[in-house]
Amino acid sequence: MEQILSSFQKLHMPGMASCWKIINETHQTNKLTLKDGLELLLQSELDNRQNNRIERLIKKATFKQMATIEELDKNESRGISAGTITQLSTGEYLKNGTIIIISGPTGTGKSFMATALGERACRLGYRVRYYTVQRMLDELRLARLEGHELRFFEKIEQLDLLIIDDFGMKKLEGQQQNDFEQIIDDRYHKKSVIISSQLAVTDWYSIFSSEMLAEACLDRIAHKSIRIELKGDSLRKKY
Repeated sequence: MEQILSSFQKLHMPGMASCWKIINETHQTNKLTLKDGLELLLQSELDNRQNNRIERLIKKATFKQMATIEELDKNESRGISAGTITQLSTGEYLKNGTIIIISGPTGTGKSFMATALGERACRLGYRVRYYTVQRMLDELRLARLEGHELRFFEKIEQLDLLIIDDFGMKKLEGQQQNDFEQIIDDRYHKKSVIISSQLAVTDWYSIFSSEMLAEACLDRIAHKSIRIELKGDSLRKKY
């Protein structure tokens, strides 16, 4: 028995090793058929690998905080429709490259909702990355100084879901506008984006210095996007 356990470990099959250990500890070795035993071992290994992949996806997403769909306060008075959340939980929007816009005053849970949707996307097996808009542009600026901007754009384009938080906190100037426009254009109708902002979409023109770039970006962002407007008092008052 120990030799089999050791073999599973040497083959880097921790799921099978753990399952085999439980089978032995519960004295099921002689009660299970070969078929049933193999099915248990294989399923345990598959589950373990899937869980590890999800953990890696969540880690690579670099969420600022952790949140889940189950933790969302689905309250119509706050602008959160249970039906909309249920629909988004399926991840169907990710297959269609849909843009989601979450707006509302400070403290109404925009970042929390964006993260919860991102966490669910990770659990569905999608590659996600969370950024504040400032951090994203800072990383791009550094990549450009090092001559790696093309690699940065490719990395962003390959993501299944890009989350841009705090959009509109600071006006986009000069090259930042072009960079933001390229990121949106690269993903348009192909890969999903979640954008959260304190500003209503109608006020987003003021974020850009160039009216032409504002038109180019906002036409893509606003076209057939899913909009969620959060309302009510700041949730931070509860804590």
